[in-house]
Amino acid sequence: MVSRNSDRSGLPATTTSAVKILIAGPLGVGKTTLVGSVSEITPLRTEEPMTVASVGIDTPSSPAKTHTTVAMDFGRITVSDTTVLYVFGTPGQQRFWKMWEGLAEGAIGVVVLVDTRDLAASFDVIGELEVHKLPFIVAVNVFPTTQKHTPEELLAALDLLPGTPVVEFAATDRKSSVNTLITLVQHALGSDLSAPSVQETV
Repeated sequence: MVSRNSDRSGLPATTTSAVKILIAGPLGVGKTTLVGSVSEITPLRTEEPMTVASVGIDTPSSPAKTHTTVAMDFGRITVSDTTVLYVFGTPGQQRFWKMWEGLAEGAIGVVVLVDTRDLAASFDVIGELEVHKLPFIVAVNVFPTTQKHTPEELLAALDLLPGTPVVEFAATDRKSSVNTLITLVQHALGSDLSAPSVQETV
């Protein structure tokens, strides 16, 4: 968490601190959607069309996916009169992970999005986070064909330590996504933040 002067940028004059968090996960798992659903400002996106050059390199979870993040997504959400969250979505493709070092600087933790239809796609992402030694939670983005698993089953399948927070959410739903971010903040900082305190800025 870093202190900041917050009498500009549309923030409340009482804002005294900002929290930076990352959204990570494999290609097509819902990172851009999550950032867009929670951000109170127009999110910054660096999406480019997927072309034939990506065939065999980038494997989206959905055939309908036509664009991909090549740098980052960025959004902001006011959590209380004194605190804002800055949300950075990371690229899903491994060839862009060199940018993680810069994005991870100053972050208090990471929300790792997973799709239970392809858990293996998340292994490398989690391994990269272990290199950066950032606290993280696992967030299962629920799609229409998502299979249900217990947190214990998911932790075992992903080879994670018991006690790692696991939540289910819908990236398209603002309240669900905000609660997921708060779970990460609570896990990383031991914060007293709770879902009812989040300011509605829709």
